[in-house]
Amino acid sequence: MHLAQMNIATALVDLDHPQMADFMNNLDRVNALAEAAPGFVWRLKGEGNNATDVKVTSDPRFIVNMSVWQSAEALFDFVYRSDHRAVMVRRREWFEKPDGPYQVLWWVNEGSRPTTEEGLARLRHYAEHGPTPYAFGFQRIFPESEAGPLDLQPEAHCVGWT
Repeated sequence: MHLAQMNIATALVDLDHPQMADFMNNLDRVNALAEAAPGFVWRLKGEGNNATDVKVTSDPRFIVNMSVWQSAEALFDFVYRSDHRAVMVRRREWFEKPDGPYQVLWWVNEGSRPTTEEGLARLRHYAEHGPTPYAFGFQRIFPESEAGPLDLQPEAHCVGWT
């Protein structure tokens, strides 16, 4: 099994607005960092080599990001312990504060690639039901087996919305 993740955001302004320039200009670097990270398997890409042009709603400022990782620890290390964190620190400059969960994790069979529809459904489930084996977050990672949930204690590493 591999771990899939989706995160969503709504930009404060259009993606081509000067306020979004630093975010947009860092996408290639951060995506390359992800692809080189231990445990990386796959990421969602549109025509621009990132996912910002993958539209899943009619709102042009709503963006999604999806990836698959070999383990929860590998994803956690990339998100909170790599240079990705430096960009995450600045998310308030670019994105609206979410009114619910903005990231969801779930297990997928090795070799499968989740769809954006599946990711959004998992995120809705997480928002409505909290962490379950179907959809969860870093605070309560349900293992692929029956061993019980794991807490990677992300609060010490989280930045931006706390």
